[in-house]
Amino acid sequence: MPQFLGDMIGQVSCQFNEMMSMDSSTVLQHPRRNLGNRYRSQAARFVKLANKDPSRQEENLAWAEQNAQQAVLYDFTDERNWRCLAEIKSLRKDGDGLRLVLEDLFTVLGRDPDRLNQLIGVDHLKVGLELLEAAFLTDSLNPDSWFSKMDENSIQSFAKRCTSLDFTDQRANIIYGRRLERIRQSGQEELFIELVHHLLAHRPANHELWMELGRLHERRNEIDQAWLCYDHVQQITPSNEVRDLFLSRLHAKMDGKSEVPWSGPSLETRSDFLKRMQSLSHVSRLEEKETEDEVITDTFEVTQRRKLENLIESGESAEAFFMARSLVTSGESWAEELMIKAQKSL
Repeated sequence: MPQFLGDMIGQVSCQFNEMMSMDSSTVLQHPRRNLGNRYRSQAARFVKLANKDPSRQEENLAWAEQNAQQAVLYDFTDERNWRCLAEIKSLRKDGDGLRLVLEDLFTVLGRDPDRLNQLIGVDHLKVGLELLEAAFLTDSLNPDSWFSKMDENSIQSFAKRCTSLDFTDQRANIIYGRRLERIRQSGQEELFIELVHHLLAHRPANHELWMELGRLHERRNEIDQAWLCYDHVQQITPSNEVRDLFLSRLHAKMDGKSEVPWSGPSLETRSDFLKRMQSLSHVSRLEEKETEDEVITDTFEVTQRRKLENLIESGESAEAFFMARSLVTSGESWAEELMIKAQKSL
């Protein structure tokens, strides 16, 4: 075996073991551009070897594909990594594989039904690369490139799209979170606040985005809303005492100006917030129909417990989490166990 291939095998094996030792959500939550660039470069080297030596073309293209897949895994925000993988799939005449690459890209872009419909009944080897470039042209993964093409009409169209997209994939949450940050930086804070709730409803564990929203509300002196954001962060990461620190800052600012220290929003405000987040997190699905007898005979706790358990079992952890928190806030202590169970699945 050539020394080059031997070194590559050792390196890939070592990095694969490193990746497996990490939590997969950690790998995806923070794109690692340096690793993405390294794997893409290695993929390009194997493509060159495949072109130079036709007798080992398939072997070298297989290695190229493996490295290109790692490039996308480590940095899904770089269009060059997706393009590299798609081109290798095309070189290998892997139409089904190219379709899967496009499906994964469209998932990162929010699972737009119109885009997914483009993949039905087409020859992916003929049009797959064109679909990829068309997606990048209209929906760039780079937030600066994306925002540079936006005008007032396109921003309003984007806002409308956000209400129907699926952000449960954390990669989509990151891509759209960066886009919303550009909207906020342009001075459109109200639109940012409106749209960011859709992302957070689908991915409640995105504590960094919750923190950003909380700081924005605090700067705007929207005390209740800031507390709700910080409270959520402290709920999902108890070691991060941001809610308590916010209360300390608030009390220091008031410094005896109020006879009764402010301790948080009203129960009604908290409940309304959680119900709204539950509603936004809802993903369309077939509901199990209850018979009239079941509705009449079952207690409130039984029916709500059944609904929570069904949501968790069907993978709707975000909706279950907000529903359970709302119940706990309303005094239904039995729901805390299911809230914790849903939280672990976020």
